[in-house]
Amino acid sequence: MPSRNQFQILAYYRFTPIADPHAEVANHKQFCEGKDILARVYISEMGINGQMSASQKDAAEYIAWMEQHPLFKGVEFKVQPYHEHVFPRLTIKYRKQLVALDSEVDLTQGGEYVTPQQWKELLDGDEEYVLLDVRNDYEWKVGRFKGAELPPCENFREFQQFAEDLKSKIGKKKTPVLMYCTGGIRCEVYSAFLKARGIENIMQLHGGIIKYGEDVGSDHWQGKLFVFDDRLTVPVSNGETEMIGTCHHCGTNVEAYYNCANMKCNYLFLCCPACLKAHEGCCKTECAQSDRLRPYHQQNPHKPFRKWYHYFQEHSKELKDKRQNDQKD
Repeated sequence: MPSRNQFQILAYYRFTPIADPHAEVANHKQFCEGKDILARVYISEMGINGQMSASQKDAAEYIAWMEQHPLFKGVEFKVQPYHEHVFPRLTIKYRKQLVALDSEVDLTQGGEYVTPQQWKELLDGDEEYVLLDVRNDYEWKVGRFKGAELPPCENFREFQQFAEDLKSKIGKKKTPVLMYCTGGIRCEVYSAFLKARGIENIMQLHGGIIKYGEDVGSDHWQGKLFVFDDRLTVPVSNGETEMIGTCHHCGTNVEAYYNCANMKCNYLFLCCPACLKAHEGCCKTECAQSDRLRPYHQQNPHKPFRKWYHYFQEHSKELKDKRQNDQKD
């Protein structure tokens, strides 16, 4: 019987100067050609940020290939087994900003790395600190460290205003700020951003929440971890955690995300089965009147971010039949 976990999910990044990122994009595409690899890999003059699902064989070959690369030798891969691919396609492309902040930062002036075990010890202790989640709001809504400051931001760029407010709130320069994100890359940028604005004592969780769950477990964590692939939410470890996400419509505890059935909206929201049915997969009443509406039964919490032209190609006959039936009614 074949192994249930026949694929591996890789998450990694490396900030390093790349003279010709477009050439590196071409190199990556050439390596992945013909292999059982689906991914979302971004390369810029500043480095690389990648997420990948691959067969066990091809994942091992990719890691070995990266280890031989002069720019990427020693990259730390976070590896998780899974039973299927979690990305819809292979995307390898140039991106000017690996982390979207729209502000220049000196990455050599970032926060102090803290191992997962050290992080747990800090949270176990009684020292004063500010615990800061630097993810988007739809990420921390479904899971977070207990007691964390939660930026009310729908995207990374809004973090700049939050940073100014945080500086006023902290007041004392020496108040420790414990910063965390999913895999560590956003902390590299945001810690340098905060330090440039006078917040000096910053410690960042090395390897992010993913590494913490692998090494320590779910102590001090509540809920699920939001991930940017078809799984959407995953447990941080084998330990049980309380459900903290709430339905967008009725407020009951849930942990399943959906994209609004109105593909002009496509808003990502938490929803319970009853409300999903009652609102036909939409986040608000007016969305149900859209002319670009997924049929309710096509709602799937594990196949996110489908754009209209992809969806129309896959379901064109079904959508045409639905329109004809609606016109008859």
